Amino acid sequence: MSAAFQDTYPDDVAHCYGCGTQNPAGHQLKSHWDGEETVARFTPRPEHTAMPGYVYGGLIASLVDCHGTGSAAAAGHRAQGREMGSEPALRYVTASLHVDYLAPTPMGVELELRGVIEEVTERKVVVAETVHAGETLVAKGKVVAVLMPAGMVQG
Repeated sequence: MSAAFQDTYPDDVAHCYGCGTQNPAGHQLKSHWDGEETVARFTPRPEHTAMPGYVYGGLIASLVDCHGTGSAAAAGHRAQGREMGSEPALRYVTASLHVDYLAPTPMGVELELRGVIEEVTERKVVVAETVHAGETLVAKGKVVAVLMPAGMVQG
């Protein structure tokens, strides 16, 4: 399997709590292509509990967010006919995040996030996502991601 999308981010923009390789306290989410879809897997830990036996909804939103921006980066590179990790890097941030919670998410079950790229323009990517806990569809989401403004990079 090739490197995760997030593993190709330059170090100066890889501090995100959800997916940044430079943030050891974060989720360390890893997204990959699976044909025309993107996929990531994550197993919630005890600190992600909402109430005994169930996952905190904010974790689900966080995972949808980070899988969406990672998928956007991959789609942006693909649209330009370039490999991720090539320069200049394309890094996206969230302009809009929408999550619909469809079923309680049980603890102790690996979550699978799947993304479908709905739109790619020069500055924006729209990603529709699903989150499954085992066979159960627990959430759907949509991320509108835009190219990161140059002023966000501190250096």
